[in-house]
Amino acid sequence: MRLWFAPGSDVPLYRQLVTQVVLAILSGDLKPGEKLPSTRELARRFAIHPNTISAGYRELEREGWTETRHGSGVYVRQQTKPEATPEQVLDVAIANFFRAARELDLPAEAVRARVAEWLAAPPPDHLLLIDPDAELRRILLAEIREATTFPVREAAVEESVAGALDGAIPLCRPSKETSVRAALPMGVELITLQISSATAWLTPYLPPPKGHLIAVVSQWSEFLSIAKTMLAAAGVPSDALIFCNASKPRWQRGVSQASAILCDAATAKLPGLPKGPQVIVFRLLAEATREMLARYSASSLQL
Repeated sequence: MRLWFAPGSDVPLYRQLVTQVVLAILSGDLKPGEKLPSTRELARRFAIHPNTISAGYRELEREGWTETRHGSGVYVRQQTKPEATPEQVLDVAIANFFRAARELDLPAEAVRARVAEWLAAPPPDHLLLIDPDAELRRILLAEIREATTFPVREAAVEESVAGALDGAIPLCRPSKETSVRAALPMGVELITLQISSATAWLTPYLPPPKGHLIAVVSQWSEFLSIAKTMLAAAGVPSDALIFCNASKPRWQRGVSQASAILCDAATAKLPGLPKGPQVIVFRLLAEATREMLARYSASSLQL
């Protein structure tokens, strides 16, 4: 950072320092976490008394622009915004909405009429999971119902428009977002469910203990296929794994001999699941999605 000092000015030298540093921070010339020159260095470079530099640095710290790290020096402080209240966040969202409406060059009366229609509509009373795969819907429904007490229903994509949307907030998985949006009327809210990282989830379990048999169990064939690929790629030997489609007759054969059962949330609730092995449930929904669903309740949607 470049600095200037005019010793003969009627503006005190410490104030000249403070002003230049503040302007450098505001303009981005100085970044949060960047170290300022030491008091000794500035005093020697500009032939200014060290106490003057120290006074400027103390003023910067009092005003919240810098912080002193003991034994290290003076650093630009991260400027954090004060915590916003829910009301303030809502005000910002409303202001952004009206700004966007003005950019559309619509008459104010038309904007107010559309807002009135939305406010007059009954509030949502359930979530609607839209997916063409019935077995996957079964798994996602099990996880959603674990995350929230808010009612949830299901529909295939081709059924979604035929009355199922009344009072609904639609949900879909990321790979189906395009097709589901195409089936929805314009302006309908759609929540895309974030999916867990299989790699991140699997890492703590690797390497698996030797001499143990792992049973991978699911009614969803894709779950079995993905698990087989991921476990093989992770170096789990094939003779340590058995794969069981729980929708088939006598699927429990051999499962009770396993040390652990790897399954989805719906399979974990099956009454025929052997009791002996440890049950490890891989949840498809990411933690952030489960937290988002937990915030849904009847009261939170009464507008």
